[in-house]
Amino acid sequence: MSLNRREWLRSGLLAGVGLAAAPAAYCEPWLDKPEWTTALPPTAPKGALKARLSANENPYGPSPKAIKAINEAASEGFLYPFQYGMQLQKMIAEEEGVSPEQILLSAGSGALLHATALEFAHKNPGGSVLSADPTYEQLVRAAVMHGMAWDKVPLTSGTYDHNLEEMEKRVNDKTSLVYLCNPNNPTGVTINPESLRAFVDRVSAKKPVFVDEAYIHYTGDPKKYTVIENIKKGQNVMVAKTFSKIYGMAGLRMGYMVGQPETLKAISKWGGGAGNLSMTTLRAALACYKDEEFIKYSLGKGLEAREFLYATLKQNGYTYLPSGTNFVLFPIRMKGDDFTKKMMDNGVSVRQWKFDGQFWCRVSLGTMEQMKYFADALKVIS
Repeated sequence: MSLNRREWLRSGLLAGVGLAAAPAAYCEPWLDKPEWTTALPPTAPKGALKARLSANENPYGPSPKAIKAINEAASEGFLYPFQYGMQLQKMIAEEEGVSPEQILLSAGSGALLHATALEFAHKNPGGSVLSADPTYEQLVRAAVMHGMAWDKVPLTSGTYDHNLEEMEKRVNDKTSLVYLCNPNNPTGVTINPESLRAFVDRVSAKKPVFVDEAYIHYTGDPKKYTVIENIKKGQNVMVAKTFSKIYGMAGLRMGYMVGQPETLKAISKWGGGAGNLSMTTLRAALACYKDEEFIKYSLGKGLEAREFLYATLKQNGYTYLPSGTNFVLFPIRMKGDDFTKKMMDNGVSVRQWKFDGQFWCRVSLGTMEQMKYFADALKVIS
């Protein structure tokens, strides 16, 4: 057995151990934070849901090439797909301009966020994770549930952007990890790339920086906004990316992390690794990763829906936060629970938040038919 294959299988086994230990954390109650309330939408009566716009899914994927690859791979489901894992790892490394050892594959980027939280919680007992508030919860939740403190920095007033200046001031001896989601979830706001890279340059010299780039394709220019260049400089930076959004593979579970080899090796103890990926998922990812035609189509459809949503909100007297993602966040004029229930009564599923003393609705971008269902429901309840 070759060393590559042995390491590949080992990473899969370790991922199994890490993920087997993880569910207990997810079952614990989350922190009591009245200024950051996020709730799942109410359940619709069977058959009543017209538009599922609550999970930031891409209704146009997987691509035809991915589906074809899945069908072809299904009959080989009895085989361990280790060679496809190594092939995908190499393909991604070439595209990102790093070595294969700087790529850690996983069943979705969420497992990598959780594994990273576990690594730094165990590596630095009593430490803290520094992030914006609000931001994507998974890494922060896992970190807190495994003993870390959460050093939260409110978003900038009015623009709801990351307050990089204040975040940098907060870095101290207790800081174990700095987490940024760019573009941010749930706001959709994208950090200025020059400001972000300069921030990462300075802060990564002191503490590890994790940047979650799940939605970066929806900025229209992912290379402009990514911090992969900081990794190429040898800095203490990790970047997570996913196939769940622009590639439409949320249900197939495919993601990866880019970072320094020694960091990825440490994180892989808790999760990640090609060994937890199926034959069908790997083959689908290989088929669509460089499918520029589908990426362009998927992005174009998303942008069309986003412009329609902007116009709909304006027509109904709502403001919104400009988005670099496949969702839009806007302030609502009633309690979040009431809003989501009324929308669901009209067959539309959306999410609600509360922060900065305001209730907000986050609506995902769907097909144009789904967006019209949203527009009709909004008109009824406004």
